[in-house]
Amino acid sequence: MHGRVPNDSGAIELLERDEAGEPPSYARGSVEGTTLRLVIPALLLLALPAAGQYAGSQACRDCHPARFEEQSKSGHARALHKDGDRWAFGAGEQAVTYVTRVDDDSYLEHGLSFYARTKALARTPGHADDKGARYLTFEPKSQIMRCFQCHSTGKLRLAAHGTLVPGEPGVLCESCHGPAVAHVRASGGRDNIFNPARMGGVGINQFCGNCHRQPPAPGAETDWNNPWNVRHQPPYFAQSRCFLRSQGKLSCLTCHSPHAALEHNAAAYDQRCAECHPGVKHQTRTAGANCVSCHMPAVEVSAVLRFTNHRIGIYQSKSMVPVR
Repeated sequence: MHGRVPNDSGAIELLERDEAGEPPSYARGSVEGTTLRLVIPALLLLALPAAGQYAGSQACRDCHPARFEEQSKSGHARALHKDGDRWAFGAGEQAVTYVTRVDDDSYLEHGLSFYARTKALARTPGHADDKGARYLTFEPKSQIMRCFQCHSTGKLRLAAHGTLVPGEPGVLCESCHGPAVAHVRASGGRDNIFNPARMGGVGINQFCGNCHRQPPAPGAETDWNNPWNVRHQPPYFAQSRCFLRSQGKLSCLTCHSPHAALEHNAAAYDQRCAECHPGVKHQTRTAGANCVSCHMPAVEVSAVLRFTNHRIGIYQSKSMVPVR
């Protein structure tokens, strides 16, 4: 498997030596103050993409110019960019959260994020105040590395002074199709590149879930009525009757183009619904409402954030769990 699917070969490649030619201090296992800088745990590495040979998105452009231009305008492509001395996480369709390197050991997630809905700064979700949250680069779970990995493409490197350097900012071609050097050298081919579209609905949902959150394991306790959880699409989608009864035919790609910008026209999604549910007769008055506004209702997480509930179903009141 390629792209964001783990395999047995290890995963993220870090710069082996710093600018002075010495192994980086994390590899030397040095202790400074109370912070133990450790080699990144093997379990973390296995959870991140394989360190293959990445060609870079410009190499894809030569043979796939139309697809490249289309994907370049998508929210995925804008998932990460540099804004002065800080990193901006998010495409800006909902929000942008800023992250800055503090020192050799840590990064700061800023306490104020920019929200598209109000076009203004407000408290970053999950923060108790505006001071921001500090993340240790080399903690066991290394949350900051996961943030960079899911918002960028290719190998995440470690440069001098604990600086994390993404291969390419943004979620580009090889994030989903995997390292493409072999594909480029062969001038194309199906067997030397990974295509998520060949997976069934369950596989695609899990594949997207590598960054958008995996569905819970059977029997795992999940608070489906927590509005903040709705931002994770795969877990809710996996609970849908439509998904469960589709025999693997219904997937994220059924409604969302993997290359184009996010579609905001509800009628486009209604057309997808009609392909499996033609001529539906409702038992209640719908007053001309479209399919998704009723069966995938928007959830107000806060005054500045709203997410679509991907658990397709029949809802009553403002519950986030359908009656069926």
